[in-house]
Amino acid sequence: MTTLASGTDTLTRDALTVLQPGFTGTSAPDWLLRRLGEGLASVGLFGRNIASPAQLGRLTAQLRAERDDVLVAIDEEGGDVTRLEVRTGSSFPGNHALGAVDDVALTREVAFELGRRLAECGVNLNWAPSADVNSNPGNPVIGVRSFGADTDLVARHTAAYVTGLQAAGVAACTKHFPGHGDTAVDSHHALPRIDVDGSVLHARELAPFRAAIAAGSRAVMSAHILVPALDPDRPATLSRRVLTGLLREELGYQGLIVTDGMEMQAIAGTYGIERGSVLAIAAGADAICVGGGLADDETVRRLRDALVSAVRSGELAEERLADAAERVRALARWTASASVSAQASAAAPDAAPDAASTSGSASGGVPIGMRAGAGPGSGAGHDIGLVAARRALTVTCSEAYEPVGEPPFVAVLTPVANIAVGDETPWGVAAELARLLPGTETGSFAGGEGGNGEETAPAALTAAGDRRIVAVVRDEHRHAWMASALDALLAARPDTIVVEMGVPQATPRGALHIATHGAARVCGRAAAEIIAGH
Repeated sequence: MTTLASGTDTLTRDALTVLQPGFTGTSAPDWLLRRLGEGLASVGLFGRNIASPAQLGRLTAQLRAERDDVLVAIDEEGGDVTRLEVRTGSSFPGNHALGAVDDVALTREVAFELGRRLAECGVNLNWAPSADVNSNPGNPVIGVRSFGADTDLVARHTAAYVTGLQAAGVAACTKHFPGHGDTAVDSHHALPRIDVDGSVLHARELAPFRAAIAAGSRAVMSAHILVPALDPDRPATLSRRVLTGLLREELGYQGLIVTDGMEMQAIAGTYGIERGSVLAIAAGADAICVGGGLADDETVRRLRDALVSAVRSGELAEERLADAAERVRALARWTASASVSAQASAAAPDAAPDAASTSGSASGGVPIGMRAGAGPGSGAGHDIGLVAARRALTVTCSEAYEPVGEPPFVAVLTPVANIAVGDETPWGVAAELARLLPGTETGSFAGGEGGNGEETAPAALTAAGDRRIVAVVRDEHRHAWMASALDALLAARPDTIVVEMGVPQATPRGALHIATHGAARVCGRAAAEIIAGH
């Protein structure tokens, strides 16, 4: 039986119900369990809360012992943004790799398997997929989190991802509405602005969200971005024109609207989290995501009290808050029924699409070289991430290329990670190369945004000695120091192998160039296999 809030009035319970807070630690603190008893209906998990699948299962069971219909949410995109495997790197490539393969059946299968693993651990709401069209190649926060720069491609893969994830009983939360792809600013740090006219927005940014809605996405996450063509005054998360007028009324979306993290500076630094939360609910949002940075009881209390005070002062309609709370409860009811259906399907044969039977089209031509194939065993569900990572590789080699026969030196040219990705998760090819070529050594080199790559290269060359160099980069096109360092490395050592683990915009160069379309662990493994000749 679901525990109902006791000792609190309906208004206070509704204010708690619309919050999706985080916490610290790998078990639920007393304050969080108490708030669940008072009406809190959702909890957000981050990498800091997860040590292993078994521990995560115990944690979600602990939450459900207090409230059996609790929504347990997570920011698990696979690829570069992983919480389930934050300390090892993801077993699944991210969106950009899936877009590079451009096989919607494969995308659906990857999403299904990722959802199955989340459901197995007790997670029932995933703040994914990113439906942003990465039309600005210099975007500092989306990049490989996007399926690509082509609107139609992003739309069809967004729909496939939603379908696969929800077939596993996990609600999808398609983000970042109305589209974060054409930004040059990270909303974690400041308020981005998109200055395009309405016709471009409808044809480009909104198309993937229309596809997600048609696919039945149970939740949509708003973006903290200012889009003057839609609302010149308020960012999307706080805009009634965007959330109610556009998303609800024009696009006909009836599911849950979740805000992006309210402690992000685009909101916290301009409106503050209390005022921002009130404005978001008034604009049409149903759930307030908070907890990536502010993860304590005081934050929950502050937001609860701000919502209650806004209703009592007349600033926020009580009916709007009640409607938002009911949408949260409706999603909780859906996850309960979807979980039962997914378990029944899993017990039946051919529960999920078979990736081995899909063909799909490869993305683009390869100038010189080859594209990695799926390899044997491509239908195994537990290996579907590796299958996808192998298929996503674009490999270009020069005529003078000689395969690596001895342990190389891996020179990682390391950019500053954006907050969404974080710096906890390992990336690169060194660990996988060391497994295949014992004795492989690695070094990390950071030139800094104002640094000189020509100074970085000598340090890498000295560390490498006479060993073959594998230079690993991430979004070379966005970092002048990195491009400069790579120029110097290639000038000194033309046999250098280059692995690009970001968005491959720079011209392929080096004796061997491998574009992985993401930095997940499986992407590194797939690249290492090519380098080692496996």
